[in-house]
Amino acid sequence: MSDLNIGLLAIALMLAGIYFGMHIGVALIVTSFISVWLVKSPEVAARFVAASANDAIRDYLFGVIPLFVLMGMLVSVSGVGRDTFDVFQWLMRRIRGGLGLATVAANAVFAAITGISIASASVFTKVAVPEMMRHGYTARFAVGVVAGSSVLGMLIPPSLLMIIYGVLAEESIGRMFIAGVIPGIVLALGFAVLIVGMAYLRPAMILVPGAADLARDELQETPASAAIKFIPILILITLVLGGLYGGLFTPTEAGAVGAAGALVIALVRRRLTWAKLWNVLVETGYVSVSVLFLIISAMLYSRMLALTGMPAAVTEGITHLGLGPWGFLGAYVLIVLALGCIIDSVSIMLIMLPIVLPIARAFGMDVVWFGVVTVVAVEIGLLTPPFGVSVYTVKSALNDPRITVRDIFAGAFPFVLMMFAVLLVLIAFPQLSTWLAYL
Repeated sequence: MSDLNIGLLAIALMLAGIYFGMHIGVALIVTSFISVWLVKSPEVAARFVAASANDAIRDYLFGVIPLFVLMGMLVSVSGVGRDTFDVFQWLMRRIRGGLGLATVAANAVFAAITGISIASASVFTKVAVPEMMRHGYTARFAVGVVAGSSVLGMLIPPSLLMIIYGVLAEESIGRMFIAGVIPGIVLALGFAVLIVGMAYLRPAMILVPGAADLARDELQETPASAAIKFIPILILITLVLGGLYGGLFTPTEAGAVGAAGALVIALVRRRLTWAKLWNVLVETGYVSVSVLFLIISAMLYSRMLALTGMPAAVTEGITHLGLGPWGFLGAYVLIVLALGCIIDSVSIMLIMLPIVLPIARAFGMDVVWFGVVTVVAVEIGLLTPPFGVSVYTVKSALNDPRITVRDIFAGAFPFVLMMFAVLLVLIAFPQLSTWLAYL
């Protein structure tokens, strides 16, 4: 059996393992070990696994993962998400569909200090959905807005998916963060346009007939109280993103400063008990270890594919098919969207990127722009059935038997269409992703 055939067999075995329930990291490591064994020998395969695991995460840069995860957990505990929603709810109280806009805006700000979509979905399900339903919004619209806007956490920096992409593509994580700013704003604005359009063109889709409009409901908020609530959020964003973009911190240092700032906010607000602190640290450990284990397995998988000559063969094959860069990109996006229906975002990136990155480079594509396109395409999978992680997170956090998973998928569908439209815009105008990154 040739090395290339072994590479093809490895991909088939890995996909079969995932299909039958094997953990993605375990599937990558086992198939990589077996493939190297077949190409070389058992001894070489064992050394190969050990060396790859050692090389994969020993770099100082990988400290960014637990630090940003810790910051996100502390922010969730401190009640910053609730305060962010209150401020935007007050600011947009006079606009039709204002609570939906407030949810998107609060999610965008919350994304700038967490970087995890699941955290956003969990927080705003408990905060925004009951409030919207109380003001006469349909349950389907309320859960759809929360699920849809939660994906901003994976695009607006700091983003866990951007970190993973930067590692796999060997690209600067700081540059990837900066590249996500304008696309994140464009996506948030797209969601806002969608909500306003629905509110004026199809009001029955978002409001229960006869329900009191939010514009007539006065909130117990003043400019002073709103400013007091927003100051901690502004300080944290300025610390993390200002320091990162201003060149004061490396991404790892920015994560440390952000985690320290979030800890201070939680302590000052007296929201952090010893029990909650322990839970935050344990949850941070679980998430960080899971992500780092996946990175180790992805590095091993990538090296195994390189050893079998798979990336070079696929690149040559794609080139000879005459698809060209746009044909390749279109096929890649469709495959990612299809995979998003059955597996999670991180797994898609771990499986696809080692194969497609060499092809993208061969076509002369900008790796930073390609990363933004990848993240947005992968994010769509968070909202599509049957997998839809954000949808199931909303369902779990809501714990309301009257609202089904089908309702949440249906409510999120308009946001899926808007995400696809934004994806096409980002593909057509690469400058939106690269302008800030290369300043």
